[in-house]
Amino acid sequence: MDCLFCEIVRRKIPAKVVYEDEFCLAFYDINPQAPVHVLVIPKLHIESCDAVTAENSDYVAKIFEAIPKVAAKAGLTGGYRVISNCGADACQSVKHLHFHIVGGVQLSERMG
Repeated sequence: MDCLFCEIVRRKIPAKVVYEDEFCLAFYDINPQAPVHVLVIPKLHIESCDAVTAENSDYVAKIFEAIPKVAAKAGLTGGYRVISNCGADACQSVKHLHFHIVGGVQLSERMG
C-alpha cells in the first residue's frame, strides 16, 4: 500500500504531532488553511467516509473522542471547525480518512 498517511503513522515520514493514542494520530497540516490546521487520522487505513463500516467505526468514534483534546492542545479555545473531504468532487487529496480541525481565527460562515 502506498499511502502517505500510513507512512506518517509508521513514522517513515515526519510530522509535527499534536496528539496520539492507540487509535488515532493528530498532526499539523503542511499547507494550513487557517492559523491552526491539524489533521486527525485513524491509525488503521480507511480510505474515506464511504469506507467506514461496522468493523472499523470504533476508530472513527475514538477520533471524535480525541478531537476536543486535540483542539485544546492546539490552543483552540474560541471554537473550531471539523471537516472531512470524501471523494474527488470534495477534493480529497489523500485516500486515507482524515479530519481537518481548523481555527485560531473567526471563520467564515460560508463553507465553499
